[in-house]
Amino acid sequence: MKVAAVVVSHGHPRELEESLPMLREQVDELVVIANIPGSVPEGVEAVHNEQPLGFGRNVNRGAALTTAELVLSANPDAVPESGAVDALRAFMTDHVRCGVAGPRMLYPDGTPQPSRRRFPTVLGTIVRRTPLRPVEADWMLGGFLLLRRTMLDELGGFDEGFRLYGEDIDLQYRAMQAGWERWYVPQAVVRHEHKAETDKRWLTRRTLWHWRGILRFVRKHPERLLGR
Repeated sequence: MKVAAVVVSHGHPRELEESLPMLREQVDELVVIANIPGSVPEGVEAVHNEQPLGFGRNVNRGAALTTAELVLSANPDAVPESGAVDALRAFMTDHVRCGVAGPRMLYPDGTPQPSRRRFPTVLGTIVRRTPLRPVEADWMLGGFLLLRRTMLDELGGFDEGFRLYGEDIDLQYRAMQAGWERWYVPQAVVRHEHKAETDKRWLTRRTLWHWRGILRFVRKHPERLLGR
């Protein structure tokens, strides 16, 4: 199956200079979306938004410009190691109900980055153990996810009501409800900076988007607070 990558850049041209060369050689189609001016390096072809859009809306827009059955949503700071996309592609080819496949994430210095998570509950946790074989997951970080277009079409894509943060959890929760599997595939390795800006600075626009995303998820799926 062919893979179309969608990369949304919100002012990250430096990161794209590192990630795009590694990504371009592993995919069949590539759409880069410049969400604000100055988001892409000189000479990189991109879709330039007239005004900033939310992350989910941007990915939906990019996916609509492609035709491949597999859609890769990749952050500018996610650098796939050689063979990473092929490992995810092969897994999804062999598992027809896999709607979402995520790689093993590493920080730039090579230390493991917890990317496999439980769906939110009152006592929700991050899954810290990093298995060396594919395992099913509740949800995985949206920094680098291979998505089946058939699933996206069935679910209506990302919920565009999320500005930033939470749309990846929501999509994978709806995928679970619809019977689509989500798999962690450690043979695919991606180095991801994952700045986690909401953990470092308080009361920024991103903080507000983060809490708005959490509240939207809870309103849509209140049963998760009880761990159902």
